[in-house]
Amino acid sequence: MEVEKTQNEERSLNFIEQIVEKDLAEGVNNGRIQTRFPPEPNGYLHIGHVKAICMDFGIAEKYNGVCNLRFDDTNPAKEDTEYVETIERDIRWLGFKWGQIFYASDYFQQLYDLAIMFIKQGKAYVDEQTAEQIAEQKGTPTEPGVASPFRDRPIEENLRLFEAMQRGEIEEGKMVLRAKIDMANPNMHFRDPIMYRIITSHPHHRTGRKWNVYPMYDFAHGQSDYFEGVTHSICTLEFEVHRPLYDWFIDQFSGPNFCGLSPYGPDYRPKQREFNRLNITYTVMSKRKMLQLVKEGLVAGWDDPRMPTVCGLRRRGYTPQAIRTFMDKIGYTKVEGMIDQGLLEHTIREDLKETAPRVCAIFDPVKLVITNYEGGVSETLVAENIDGHPELGTREMQFGRELWIERGDFLEEADNKFYRLSPGGREVRLKASYIIQATGCEKDEDGKITTVYATYDPNSKSGTEGGNRKTKATINWVECKSALDAEVRLYDRLFAVENPSAEEGDFRDLLNPDSLEVKTIKIESALRCELHEPVLKDGIEQENHYQLLKQGYFVVDPDTTSDHLVLNRTCSLKDNYLK
Repeated sequence: MEVEKTQNEERSLNFIEQIVEKDLAEGVNNGRIQTRFPPEPNGYLHIGHVKAICMDFGIAEKYNGVCNLRFDDTNPAKEDTEYVETIERDIRWLGFKWGQIFYASDYFQQLYDLAIMFIKQGKAYVDEQTAEQIAEQKGTPTEPGVASPFRDRPIEENLRLFEAMQRGEIEEGKMVLRAKIDMANPNMHFRDPIMYRIITSHPHHRTGRKWNVYPMYDFAHGQSDYFEGVTHSICTLEFEVHRPLYDWFIDQFSGPNFCGLSPYGPDYRPKQREFNRLNITYTVMSKRKMLQLVKEGLVAGWDDPRMPTVCGLRRRGYTPQAIRTFMDKIGYTKVEGMIDQGLLEHTIREDLKETAPRVCAIFDPVKLVITNYEGGVSETLVAENIDGHPELGTREMQFGRELWIERGDFLEEADNKFYRLSPGGREVRLKASYIIQATGCEKDEDGKITTVYATYDPNSKSGTEGGNRKTKATINWVECKSALDAEVRLYDRLFAVENPSAEEGDFRDLLNPDSLEVKTIKIESALRCELHEPVLKDGIEQENHYQLLKQGYFVVDPDTTSDHLVLNRTCSLKDNYLK
């Protein structure tokens, strides 16, 4: 096994990297490395696309090549400039840079000219059958197909009809252009695949009404790779059965006799290679299903933090580095599988624990009154953003006579196994401040505790000589006067079952009814809203992340205003993945 050195470890080359290194060693394509990421602009990128992005851009980065961004815009009925813009934004946020931006529509004239050449050479014909009739005649993998009654049309008639299709003289759905290959081929994709269809109902987002015929994926993709000079056309495993057709189309016009079509010489040709798709538990990767969720209001939009879209993950609080590390962990193989969502959560947890400042937040508040603290006086304490890492900065915490603490941190009657606040002389430290002892509590008419009373030791302040005294418990707190009210959105997994795509019935019935809980909490004043303007890193806005002590990792949501702080839970503190 070939091995490369990294900064911290040795790791095996994945099989795509091995192919690339073999090609470089043999001087294939004159040692040139060029990849492309070719999304269709008909929806938002999701984490499955990110796996391809990391491969396409990663190969180019590693081997001093170039990766271009090419939009596969061959179906104007589903495409929009909105999707183009979001795809570009997501790729930049992930930290990748493309060489150039191309569109399949850049090659519409060249593809059309190639189709004319195919017709003139007797390799393509116009078929007037319906889509259902064509599908019925395809046969099965073990039974040959039936030839179309239009298969042997004269070349001149095919040319006339195809040109009429382009002029808009033929109604949408009435005719298609098919390649004439082999209706008995065991590979179903060779049974006279459709090359062009008519679309007149929707203008193209770039070319408007210039074109009335549009190429199919199998005809457009390989040729676009060829025109661009792509050396390694890397895609997911569902396209493996398309690879022979990819090669067949290129064989018809490449090589010494047609080298004028490419500036890379007669020996140049792109090669397609495939890797396994990304499937993650408790979610769906189907654009169609995601679109249903959005259109039916079952989620708040494409960037809903429960969605597996890049913008949804970003709003949930995932960082580009964590997502890219996740892709490194799962790797690239030729075997399909299901990845535990816990690994993704583990990866972001590992990232944020090193970088996210810690703050106190009280989710179920009850008032604590320190009876021997001088009334009306408050003080400012200093706490490290991350304990044990003074180099990562400090923050100020307001301290006073009245504090908010978690209701669960006090019991009026407790046994010896409860180490937090309870009357009876037990000492408890308030985080980064003083040691206190509970003396009693006050209840409302329903018996619910409304106020806890305690005394403090003024000589036990953290960071002082007397502050070294150990206690069995430390609890969080927020000073009442300076505390902020914040809205927290507690997100959980979108679906209640591990593999919703494998279940029978309507996938929408499998949604987790508890995937979102909204609460209002008390949080320390270090998180004043005006502090949360996104910061720029390499020209890209970065989100503000925090660990709310004993609660989880959170990110500031874009809904935050100058007087209303909104935080989304990225993940809990507890990590069950390794278990």
